[in-house]
Amino acid sequence: MNRNSSRSDTLIHQFDTVLRTLVPHAAQASRSSPATPEVHDDPMDEEECRHAAGLMRINHTGEVCAQALYQGQGLTAKLSAVRSQMREAAREEIDHLAWCDERLEELHDRPSLLNPLFYAASFGIGAVAGGVGDRLSLGLVSATEQQMGRHLEEHLVELPSADRRSRAVLRQMAIDEAHHAQLALEAGGARFPAPVKFGMSLMAKVMTKSVYRV
Repeated sequence: MNRNSSRSDTLIHQFDTVLRTLVPHAAQASRSSPATPEVHDDPMDEEECRHAAGLMRINHTGEVCAQALYQGQGLTAKLSAVRSQMREAAREEIDHLAWCDERLEELHDRPSLLNPLFYAASFGIGAVAGGVGDRLSLGLVSATEQQMGRHLEEHLVELPSADRRSRAVLRQMAIDEAHHAQLALEAGGARFPAPVKFGMSLMAKVMTKSVYRV
């Protein structure tokens, strides 16, 4: 029998989502990784592996931030359709989180130790945006996904040429992020002005610089 979720149900679900986002290897993808068994890396030296892992750690943290953003927005969004869209986008982003985590493990490395800090900050931003209004909230989704798409394109260029498996993951992630950004605009999201996007870009640079090695 169906019933409306109580406040305690919501809190339990949120806590479970936090754990699945922040605990290594806890996220379970609903789609198979684009880095299929048929995709093989060419030999890489220690420095190339370290660089590839640093880039994938950045992308993993980006997905942690995306999860937190969607969860915060979904908690405060006013329209049920918008809350549903936030949940659906978050489920697809879980795939990215799991794929990046899996690739880090293959590279014998780990996620960033700063993930809890970035999670908390992104959750707060999302909750505030959702509380202000759905148009702003959806606009933030679109601007964030566009920002992530640009980072993915840069990383596709920066990855060692031998790293075919990371490249396969990032290509699919870039396709998904562009789709999410477009959906958010079509749902009524505001188009952020250039100064706001510039500020978001500066914040993203702080994140990328800090988690590349930490």
